[in-house]
Amino acid sequence: MEPILAVTIFLISYFFLLMDKINRALIALCGSSLMVLFGLFTWDDALSSYVDWSTIMLLFSMMVLIAITQRTGVFEFVALWMIKKVEGRPVPLFIWIGTLTAIGSALLDNVTTVLLFVPVLMHLFKQLNLPAFPYLVMVIITSNIGGTATMIGDPPNIMIGQAVPHFTFISFIIHLGPVVLLIFIITMLFLLALFKKKITSTRRVDRSYIENIDPQKSLRKTPLLYQSVIILILTMVAFTLHSSLHLELTTIAIMSALLLLLLSEKEASCDVIFQKIEWTTLFFFIGLFVLVGGLESTGIIDRVALMFIEMTEGDVMVASFVILWSAGILSGFVDNIPYVASMIPIVYEFQEFGIQSIDPMWWALALGACLGGNGSLLGASANVVVAGIASTNQVHIRFVRYMLYGFSIVILSLIVSSVYLYVRYFML
Repeated sequence: MEPILAVTIFLISYFFLLMDKINRALIALCGSSLMVLFGLFTWDDALSSYVDWSTIMLLFSMMVLIAITQRTGVFEFVALWMIKKVEGRPVPLFIWIGTLTAIGSALLDNVTTVLLFVPVLMHLFKQLNLPAFPYLVMVIITSNIGGTATMIGDPPNIMIGQAVPHFTFISFIIHLGPVVLLIFIITMLFLLALFKKKITSTRRVDRSYIENIDPQKSLRKTPLLYQSVIILILTMVAFTLHSSLHLELTTIAIMSALLLLLLSEKEASCDVIFQKIEWTTLFFFIGLFVLVGGLESTGIIDRVALMFIEMTEGDVMVASFVILWSAGILSGFVDNIPYVASMIPIVYEFQEFGIQSIDPMWWALALGACLGGNGSLLGASANVVVAGIASTNQVHIRFVRYMLYGFSIVILSLIVSSVYLYVRYFML
């Protein structure tokens, strides 16, 4: 009876998450509460055994760092500097925005990056008489591609990185960086071929506006500007060296966030900074971990893993390609976070059945989930954020219209990823 209850609650919760009509954190917490209510486990067990608090604290700490740094105007400065640099020319601007979005998504995370840049870009598109749609589609796609490259770039990677102890920050860059760079270049060329005529056939760019842009004016030149930028840079350096420093990523992020909170107390109190935290995302993760814990506690994960192993005959190469393509296709239509949360224990079960060297399966899951998020507007949190900001600025990104571009990019990305996985891990 308990397995049936767990699956029923999980599927109902997943259905409402897919419908996207109710706050997703509320759905996840309601599903978690139902599992406790029906006696699948207690709250103590749920919060101590199934919630990955390292992931929660890592996300929280990065949100604090970005919220404080954002107050200095440094991110707006970077966007305005870019516009000034290319003098508003549509094609160079297209390339620069894509590059900046990808880099920002890799170093910060894709949701934070689009939250910081898209409002600024929407204002610039109006001033420069440029069509917003091609640029916004490109921003969505490059944010998900860039976020694939690092451990903190996309929530699925954070979850995988915390679940696999021997994966470091550098591991993600070494294993995913090369293929992400290749996919980014191919994607930008593909998008330019699709949109070049549209972005270059618009009304004349307002040169006077470009000449009057002064990126320096966006900066709040207080001690916090230099402190936040230095701490953010040092945090990224510490992330890359964390295995040598014998420190966990979460520890580095928490200490950096606490230090910056102390330094910023005079300019912005903790109460003000905490109001900027994406609490919905954090509580969504907590509820989601408990939901998946319900499947784990009732043995559902073990059964699914056994079926998966039997289907692939325990062949890691076959399993990797199945994971890559299933994650890539499904993540285009359902949020990739709950999918990855349910897949992590399934991949782990391969080791329980004596199958070694499963690392390619983890990389396949990361590539499929992150890149597959480009498939539709529901595929990743960054997609929803961009569409929402665009809508408030009277630019409507239609679901089907976006999917024509996004799903094409997903198929292209998965083909490149399949070749990469085979050549790097299975060819010899």
